[in-house]
Amino acid sequence: MTTAELKEFLDTKVELYNNPSFIASDPIQIPHQFSIKEDIEIAGFLSATIAWGNRKSIINNANKMMELLEHSPYDFVINHEETDLIKLENFVHRTFNGYDFATFIQGLQHIYKNHNGLEAVFSKHANTEGLQASIHHFKSAFFEIEHLQRTQKHISDPFKNSAAKRINMFLRWMVRDDNTGVDFGLWKHISPSKLSCPLDVHSGNVARKLGLLKRKQNDGKAVKELDDALYQLDPNDPVKYDYALFGLGVFEGF
Repeated sequence: MTTAELKEFLDTKVELYNNPSFIASDPIQIPHQFSIKEDIEIAGFLSATIAWGNRKSIINNANKMMELLEHSPYDFVINHEETDLIKLENFVHRTFNGYDFATFIQGLQHIYKNHNGLEAVFSKHANTEGLQASIHHFKSAFFEIEHLQRTQKHISDPFKNSAAKRINMFLRWMVRDDNTGVDFGLWKHISPSKLSCPLDVHSGNVARKLGLLKRKQNDGKAVKELDDALYQLDPNDPVKYDYALFGLGVFEGF
C-alpha cells in the first residue's frame, strides 16, 4: 500500500471503531459512568491501571473498584480515613492487590491535595517531545507517599524504556476529544498531537504487518517509532489510529 492508501484504509477503520458502540466492550465504560470531572479522572486512572489480561475480567474488577469506592471515587479519595481502606484489602486483579489499591487511593489523595490534581501534574511536564516526561514526573509525585516498593511496578516509566501502554491509554481518554463521545477530551492544556499510542500485543502486531513498525519488542523505542509513523498520517490526532490498530487486531484478527 502507498502512504495515501494506508491512510485511507486506517481512516475507515477509525470511523468503524471510534464510536459509542466501542464503549460497551472496553474498560472506558467505567469512567463513562460518571459526570464530574474528578470522578471521571479517578475512575479512568484506576480502570486503566488494571487494564491487562482478559477484557471481561478487567471490566468486572474495575466495576468492583467503583463499588468499593461507593460509586463516588473523588469523594472517597479526598475524604477517606485510614479505616475506610480496610475494605479494599481483599481486592485483587492479577498482581494488583488490596494493598496496592489502598496505596493508589492514598497516592491520588496526595496528587489532588498537594499537586492540584491529575491534569495539573501531567500538564506541568508536557513538552514538544510528547508526554514521556509527564508520565515520569507523575510517577515520582504519586509515590512521594509512604509505600511498598512492589507497588511502583503498577505505574510504568517511559524513561526506563517502558511502552507504558496503560497510562498512555488513560491519557488518550482524558486528552483526546473525538467528537463521538468515546474519549472524553476533558484536559484542555495538553494537545492530542503529543499523545503516544497505547502499544500492546494487538496494536503492535497489526502495526508491523502494515509496515508502521519494525522494532520487534513492544517497548518505549517501539512506541516512539510508531508515534512517528502515525504522526505522518495525522499530525493533529495521531493516536486516533489506536482504534484502527486495536480493532483490526482484536475484532478482525488481522
